[in-house]
Amino acid sequence: MDLAKLSEPLKIDQVEFRIQSINLGGYAAILAYKDARVDMERLDAVAGALNWKREHARDNHNCIVSIWNPEINQWIGKEDTGTESNAEAQKGLASDSFKRACFNWGIGRELYDYPQIQVKLNNNEYEIKSYCNNQKRWVADDLPSKKKAFATWELKLKEWLWYSEFTDGKISFLAARDKKTVRFQWGKRK
Repeated sequence: MDLAKLSEPLKIDQVEFRIQSINLGGYAAILAYKDARVDMERLDAVAGALNWKREHARDNHNCIVSIWNPEINQWIGKEDTGTESNAEAQKGLASDSFKRACFNWGIGRELYDYPQIQVKLNNNEYEIKSYCNNQKRWVADDLPSKKKAFATWELKLKEWLWYSEFTDGKISFLAARDKKTVRFQWGKRK
């Protein structure tokens, strides 16, 4: 078993991208991340399906990912803690602690080196809403109150094509395009 393979950069189709925030000027901060399936697939491929395990502690706050070391006949574990998600708190907490423990094994660690991804959205891809205190919600109105930008259904980030290149295990080029044009480009292409 070659544990160094755990740290090989993820293929771009294994990386997910989501909107982290949109400012009032229409610039979106985009976050690159991995999901738990990527970690499980990498552990299966490198360690073997029967040679790794995950254990949760502290009501899913912590996860220990262990790999069997046949040379010393012992499980070697790495642990980390997670945070709840907005949708399903407990499931999100367990998933987050698992993904973070897998970062400790090196899986997807290069995501920390990704550049800051900021993209100017097209006018139809976002809208500005005001917070209506009477209704206790965000409304598409020009009220003189707190304002916030939201993505519209026209922003189809899941349909963008992403491309990456690495040099010595470090990201050296990252780009994205929608169906019509290049939306983001960083670094120098080989």
